[in-house]
Amino acid sequence: MKPGTYTQIYIQLVFAPKFREALLQQNIRDRLNPFIGTVLKNKGHKPLIINGMPDHIHILFGLNPKQSISDLVADIKRSSSLFINEQKFFPGKFLWQDGYGAFSYSGSQLDKVYKYIENQQIHHNKVKFKEEYLSFLKESEIEFNDEYLFEFF
Repeated sequence: MKPGTYTQIYIQLVFAPKFREALLQQNIRDRLNPFIGTVLKNKGHKPLIINGMPDHIHILFGLNPKQSISDLVADIKRSSSLFINEQKFFPGKFLWQDGYGAFSYSGSQLDKVYKYIENQQIHHNKVKFKEEYLSFLKESEIEFNDEYLFEFF
């Protein structure tokens, strides 16, 4: 970055395993989440919290504007799939579902978003992932086509 350039860009990523399979049990997330945090750090981003459920993941981080979000998501998915498969967490091949959600926040919203991600297990006792994801899209005023949403079963 050039001298005198300052940024503060906070992003929440949301994506899911292929076919939204509930593969990411807590014992796997306990190893996967720090791995993804390391990927973010190595790319110059600032991981804040990574948590999720067996069928999806939330990643809140400070974005380094030198890398596009789409390239970062590709890097995270590629390296974490490789990690999961090398660790042999599953008998078959692990893949992430195509697509992702990326939602931006101001610094004043971080505490609320952080707590929301931290309490995913409590939140999903009341709200299904599809409802949650659609609410992110609507709150962010993102136009979408149902045909291209995650595969919700």
